Amino acid sequence: MGKKQLRVNTARLEQSIHALAMFGRNEHGGLDRTTFTPAELAARDWLKDQLARIALEIRVDQAANIWAVRKGNEPILPAIAFGSHIDTVPNGGKYDGALGVLIALEVMRVLQEHEIITRHPLELVSFSAEEPNPFGLSTFGSRAVTKKLKRTDIMDVKNPAGQLLTDALRSAGGDPDRFEDAARGPEELSAFLEVHIEQGKRLLERNIPVGVVTAITGIYRETVMVSGEANHAGTTLMEDRKDALTASCGIVLSLEKVCRNHPASEVVGTVGRMVITPNAANIIPEKAWFIAEIRGKSRKEIQEVITAWESCISVIEKERGAIVQRTVMLDQPPAPMDDEVIRVSQEQAHLLGYPFQLLGSMAGHDAAHMASITRSGMLFVPSIDGKSHCPDEESRMEDIEKAANVLLHTILELDQRLDR
Repeated sequence: MGKKQLRVNTARLEQSIHALAMFGRNEHGGLDRTTFTPAELAARDWLKDQLARIALEIRVDQAANIWAVRKGNEPILPAIAFGSHIDTVPNGGKYDGALGVLIALEVMRVLQEHEIITRHPLELVSFSAEEPNPFGLSTFGSRAVTKKLKRTDIMDVKNPAGQLLTDALRSAGGDPDRFEDAARGPEELSAFLEVHIEQGKRLLERNIPVGVVTAITGIYRETVMVSGEANHAGTTLMEDRKDALTASCGIVLSLEKVCRNHPASEVVGTVGRMVITPNAANIIPEKAWFIAEIRGKSRKEIQEVITAWESCISVIEKERGAIVQRTVMLDQPPAPMDDEVIRVSQEQAHLLGYPFQLLGSMAGHDAAHMASITRSGMLFVPSIDGKSHCPDEESRMEDIEKAANVLLHTILELDQRLDR
């Protein structure tokens, strides 16, 4: 069989999806496989066993990322890497992250059974702790690889149960004492590719099986403290109030309005956490603290929202006699995907006869960090009803098969085209 006729084994891939989904399964049908827990450690062992069965060279780096290498016939060439993560959010689904690792495993199996020889070494990677976790450090593994997370960042960090991150890391095969040795340089990698569920409804609503990602969203977060004046809820007339909560509600609603009115549909704003003081039924709130988040595919879009929102905040401050203090807590720039990887992905989808759509990713991914050291690209699989981070997370096998075949042939084509 020639390379152009190669296809993934869909039945085998589906079996792998179901097998990995047994690790951390809870009574509600969701997965509790947060990073470095017993369930996640067992899933790691299962993955390493599957990789060993196809004679890949397996290593666990200092950040507990799992790497599996298939040698190429031109050793001087940097590796083409591909994968994702197998940890989940609490009560999560079986596709987020895990699908990218399992498709990477299936690609390696296909190449092995058909004795395909590549020029570049190929490396499957399963990154540690991509999801938010009790240690408070998400995209842990890819940030370690790209030198964005240092040894000092992980020392003395504990989860709510009091477990040290360094101890948890050792349990997964990592080495906190040599943590920064997990870093990879641009000279080591030719490209990185990641397959992921879309976690939205754009592909589903257009009945398109494959998304080719052009950029990964920028994420801007700030804390907002709104200060008013505490007073008796019964004896203070409405015109005499300086209510921190109602002022905050106006600020939150103004963020929603600014985002809804922005011409880019992928611009979104969210307030997902708020703390009220003194938080009593008979006291007018004195303070309201919340986290605001804005996402967009370019810095320009994000800044346009911030600027318009600031004007709204100024008006609300004056109208309600509130004091607003804002502190930036995260300003992660958008990460454009590599033009050549995008082009090759489109070409391979076309040659395979699969409809595809160019789109931005509105969620963060390991590929966003990998883009800082190598050519990076992502493929999306449609999500049923746009659901993710929940037990109802689902994707169709016919769509998964198509994305997997696009990944397979994109890797093979990049192997021929890239000379570094």
